[in-house]
Amino acid sequence: MLTVSQLAGRCGLSRSTLLYYESIGLLKPASRSDSNYRRYGERDLEKLQQIRAYRDAGLTLRDVQALMQASTRDSSGAILKRRFLEIDKEIGVLRRQQQAIVRLLKPPGKSDNRRQIMTKEKWTSIMRATGFSDEEMNRWHHEFEHAAPDDHQQFLEYLQIGPEEIARIREWSRNRGAA
Repeated sequence: MLTVSQLAGRCGLSRSTLLYYESIGLLKPASRSDSNYRRYGERDLEKLQQIRAYRDAGLTLRDVQALMQASTRDSSGAILKRRFLEIDKEIGVLRRQQQAIVRLLKPPGKSDNRRQIMTKEKWTSIMRATGFSDEEMNRWHHEFEHAAPDDHQQFLEYLQIGPEEIARIREWSRNRGAA
Protein backbone atom coordinates (compact mmCIF):
# COMPACT_ATOMS: atom_id res chain seq x y z
CA MET A 1 0.00 0.00 0.00
CA LEU A 2 1.10 3.52 -0.78
CA THR A 3 0.70 6.74 1.17
CA VAL A 4 -0.56 9.96 -0.42
CA SER A 5 2.98 11.26 -0.90
CA GLN A 6 4.25 7.95 -2.29
CA LEU A 7 1.40 7.69 -4.81
CA ALA A 8 1.78 11.32 -5.85
CA GLY A 9 5.53 10.87 -6.26
CA ARG A 10 5.11 7.75 -8.41
CA CYS A 11 2.92 9.77 -10.80
CA GLY A 12 4.99 12.96 -10.74
CA LEU A 13 2.29 14.97 -9.00
CA SER A 14 2.24 17.00 -5.83
CA ARG A 15 0.56 15.70 -2.71
CA SER A 16 -1.89 18.62 -2.83
CA THR A 17 -2.89 17.76 -6.42
CA LEU A 18 -3.68 14.20 -5.40
CA LEU A 19 -5.70 15.43 -2.42
CA TYR A 20 -7.56 17.83 -4.71
CA TYR A 21 -8.40 14.98 -7.08
CA GLU A 22 -9.76 13.12 -4.07
CA SER A 23 -11.82 16.14 -2.96
CA ILE A 24 -13.57 16.34 -6.35
CA GLY A 25 -14.20 12.61 -6.49
CA LEU A 26 -11.67 11.58 -9.11
CA LEU A 27 -9.76 9.32 -6.76
CA LYS A 28 -10.55 7.59 -3.50
CA PRO A 29 -8.12 5.79 -1.19
CA ALA A 30 -8.44 2.02 -1.21
CA SER A 31 -8.46 2.01 2.56
CA ARG A 32 -7.42 3.84 5.68
CA SER A 33 -4.91 2.78 8.30
CA ASP A 34 -5.78 2.41 11.98
CA SER A 35 -4.46 5.96 12.37
CA ASN A 36 -6.84 7.10 9.59
CA TYR A 37 -4.07 7.66 7.02
CA ARG A 38 -5.02 7.16 3.39
CA ARG A 39 -3.64 4.03 1.73
CA TYR A 40 -3.64 3.41 -2.00
CA GLY A 41 -3.17 0.18 -3.95
CA GLU A 42 -2.09 -0.76 -7.47
CA ARG A 43 -5.54 -0.06 -8.91
CA ASP A 44 -5.36 3.46 -7.49
CA LEU A 45 -1.93 3.88 -9.07
CA GLU A 46 -3.29 2.75 -12.44
CA LYS A 47 -6.28 5.09 -12.11
CA LEU A 48 -4.05 8.04 -11.22
CA GLN A 49 -1.78 7.25 -14.17
CA GLN A 50 -4.86 7.30 -16.42
CA ILE A 51 -5.94 10.65 -14.95
CA ARG A 52 -2.42 11.96 -15.54
CA ALA A 53 -2.52 10.77 -19.19
CA TYR A 54 -5.81 12.60 -19.76
CA ARG A 55 -4.45 15.77 -18.12
CA ASP A 56 -1.26 15.53 -20.20
CA ALA A 57 -3.55 15.47 -23.27
CA GLY A 58 -4.93 18.83 -22.13
CA LEU A 59 -8.30 17.60 -20.94
CA THR A 60 -10.14 19.57 -18.27
CA LEU A 61 -10.89 17.93 -14.95
CA ARG A 62 -14.56 17.91 -15.92
CA ASP A 63 -13.69 15.96 -19.07
CA VAL A 64 -11.44 13.62 -17.07
CA GLN A 65 -14.31 12.92 -14.68
CA ALA A 66 -16.62 12.20 -17.63
CA LEU A 67 -14.04 9.90 -19.20
CA MET A 68 -13.46 8.03 -15.95
CA GLN A 69 -17.22 7.48 -15.65
CA ALA A 70 -17.83 6.79 -19.37
CA SER A 71 -19.67 3.55 -19.82
CA THR A 72 -18.94 3.16 -23.52
CA ARG A 73 -16.07 3.69 -25.87
CA ASP A 74 -18.31 5.96 -27.97
CA SER A 75 -18.92 8.41 -25.14
CA SER A 76 -15.21 8.62 -24.30
CA GLY A 77 -14.37 8.88 -28.01
CA ALA A 78 -16.61 11.95 -28.37
CA ILE A 79 -14.78 13.76 -25.57
CA LEU A 80 -11.38 12.91 -27.02
CA LYS A 81 -12.42 13.93 -30.55
CA ARG A 82 -13.70 17.27 -29.24
CA ARG A 83 -10.34 17.91 -27.52
CA PHE A 84 -8.53 16.91 -30.70
CA LEU A 85 -10.51 19.53 -32.67
CA GLU A 86 -9.79 22.15 -29.99
CA ILE A 87 -6.07 21.42 -30.27
CA ASP A 88 -6.29 21.63 -34.06
CA LYS A 89 -7.86 25.08 -33.75
CA GLU A 90 -5.17 26.17 -31.27
CA ILE A 91 -2.48 24.99 -33.69
CA GLY A 92 -4.06 27.14 -36.42
CA VAL A 93 -3.88 30.18 -34.16
CA LEU A 94 -0.24 29.40 -33.30
CA ARG A 95 0.63 29.01 -37.02
CA ARG A 96 -0.88 32.43 -37.78
CA GLN A 97 1.11 33.88 -34.88
CA GLN A 98 4.30 32.29 -36.24
CA GLN A 99 3.61 33.77 -39.66
CA ALA A 100 3.11 37.22 -38.11
CA ILE A 101 6.44 36.93 -36.33
CA VAL A 102 8.16 35.82 -39.55
CA ARG A 103 6.73 38.89 -41.30
CA LEU A 104 8.02 41.05 -38.45
CA LEU A 105 11.48 39.52 -38.67
CA LYS A 106 11.87 39.90 -42.45
CA PRO A 107 14.04 42.80 -43.53
CA PRO A 108 11.91 45.51 -45.11
CA GLY A 109 13.12 45.59 -48.72
CA LYS A 110 16.42 47.28 -49.45
CA SER A 111 16.24 49.88 -46.72
CA ASP A 112 18.47 49.30 -43.70
CA ASN A 113 16.62 51.87 -41.66
CA ARG A 114 14.05 49.54 -40.11
CA ARG A 115 13.18 51.97 -37.36
CA GLN A 116 11.20 54.05 -39.81
CA ILE A 117 9.22 51.04 -41.04
CA MET A 118 7.72 49.40 -37.93
CA THR A 119 5.98 51.00 -34.97
CA LYS A 120 4.30 49.63 -31.86
CA GLU A 121 0.91 50.35 -33.43
CA LYS A 122 1.75 48.49 -36.66
CA TRP A 123 3.14 45.55 -34.71
CA THR A 124 0.10 45.20 -32.44
CA SER A 125 -2.18 45.56 -35.46
CA ILE A 126 -0.42 42.69 -37.25
CA MET A 127 -0.49 40.54 -34.14
CA ARG A 128 -4.22 41.14 -33.59
CA ALA A 129 -4.97 40.47 -37.26
CA THR A 130 -3.36 37.05 -36.92
CA GLY A 131 -5.33 36.11 -33.83
CA PHE A 132 -3.21 37.30 -30.88
CA SER A 133 -5.32 38.44 -27.94
CA ASP A 134 -3.98 41.01 -25.49
CA GLU A 135 -3.26 38.17 -23.04
CA GLU A 136 -1.35 36.24 -25.71
CA MET A 137 0.71 39.33 -26.57
CA ASN A 138 1.45 39.82 -22.87
CA ARG A 139 2.50 36.18 -22.58
CA TRP A 140 4.66 36.66 -25.70
CA HIS A 141 6.46 39.61 -24.05
CA HIS A 142 6.95 37.61 -20.87
CA GLU A 143 8.47 34.68 -22.76
CA PHE A 144 10.64 37.00 -24.89
CA GLU A 145 11.94 38.79 -21.78
CA HIS A 146 12.61 35.48 -20.05
CA ALA A 147 14.34 33.84 -23.03
CA ALA A 148 16.28 36.76 -24.52
CA PRO A 149 16.18 39.97 -22.46
CA ASP A 150 18.70 41.87 -24.59
CA ASP A 151 16.87 40.98 -27.79
CA HIS A 152 13.59 41.99 -26.16
CA GLN A 153 15.09 45.40 -25.36
CA GLN A 154 16.29 45.80 -28.97
CA PHE A 155 12.90 44.75 -30.32
CA LEU A 156 11.08 47.29 -28.15
CA GLU A 157 13.50 49.99 -29.32
CA TYR A 158 12.91 48.86 -32.93
CA LEU A 159 9.20 49.56 -32.37
CA GLN A 160 10.15 53.14 -31.47
CA ILE A 161 8.87 52.81 -27.91
CA GLY A 162 10.26 55.37 -25.48
CA PRO A 163 12.74 54.40 -22.74
CA GLU A 164 10.25 54.85 -19.88
CA GLU A 165 7.61 52.67 -21.54
CA ILE A 166 10.25 50.05 -22.40
CA ALA A 167 11.32 49.96 -18.76
CA ARG A 168 7.67 49.45 -17.69
CA ILE A 169 7.07 46.71 -20.28
CA ARG A 170 10.24 44.85 -19.34
CA GLU A 171 9.62 45.14 -15.59
CA TRP A 172 6.04 43.90 -16.04
CA SER A 173 7.27 41.09 -18.32
CA ARG A 174 9.84 39.95 -15.75
CA ASN A 175 7.34 39.95 -12.88
CA ARG A 176 4.37 38.55 -14.81
CA GLY A 177 5.38 34.93 -14.15
CA ALA A 178 5.60 35.56 -10.41
CA ALA A 179 1.91 36.48 -10.18
